Formats: sequence, structure tokens, C-alpha cells
Amino acid sequence: MKKSILLNLGLLTIRVGIGLSFAFNHGYSKISGGPETWEKLGANIAYAGLDFAYVFWGFMAAFAEFGGGLLIALGLLTRPAALLIACTMVVAILMHTAQGQSYWHALEMLSVAAGLALTGAGKYSLDAHIRLRR
Repeated sequence: MKKSILLNLGLLTIRVGIGLSFAFNHGYSKISGGPETWEKLGANIAYAGLDFAYVFWGFMAAFAEFGGGLLIALGLLTRPAALLIACTMVVAILMHTAQGQSYWHALEMLSVAAGLALTGAGKYSLDAHIRLRR
């Protein structure tokens, strides 16, 4: 098999696996939790030095994980979605570090999100399909 086919199959595999994991393992309960859940989640932004709009920040984190995860799985708006997830993971790392907890999972997910933000979705994605139609 050609190297480019394997590369694009690899990106597809990573996108679908990580995207669905973010959407349904991490994000769904947060996005469906509503304003009370978003406020608790958003309070973590204080670890990044921001002390306002907790509901907004919590919604953005939930949206990044659920909506961003779905977008990454589909390969649609992959780079912006991955960037949102990467920002969310930076806050997660700060929170886990401040609380004396392990931050390794958040760091791993930051690495994957940053990698997808840099590489894009690959050939087998809606991003590529839309680009070809233009």
C-alpha cells in the first residue's frame, strides 16, 4: 500500500477513535448537564487566572469536548475543533496539577489534539471532500 494511503487511514483511525471518545465519554454528560454543570466545570478556568463567566467557560469546555469531538470524528472543521479541545486540555492540566492529581491523561489528549490541529483531518474527511468540491 502507498505510504500516503496508510497515513490517511491512520489519521482517520485517530480522528474517529479520539473524536467519539471526546464526544461520548467526556463531553456528552457535560453538555447535557446544563448551566449548573457548566458553572462547576467553568470554575476550573480560575486555574488559568480567569475569575469570571464560569457558566460560559463551562459551556465552552463541554462544547469543545462534545461538539469538537463529533467534528473531529467527521473530519469537519478539524483544526478549529482540535484547537478548542487543546485549550480545554491545557485548563485540565492546570486544574489537575493544582489539585495534586495526575495530569497525564489530559496531557496525552492535548498531544493528540495539537497533532490534529497541525496535520488537519487527512484525505478521508469532510474537510477534504469540501475542499475538493471548491
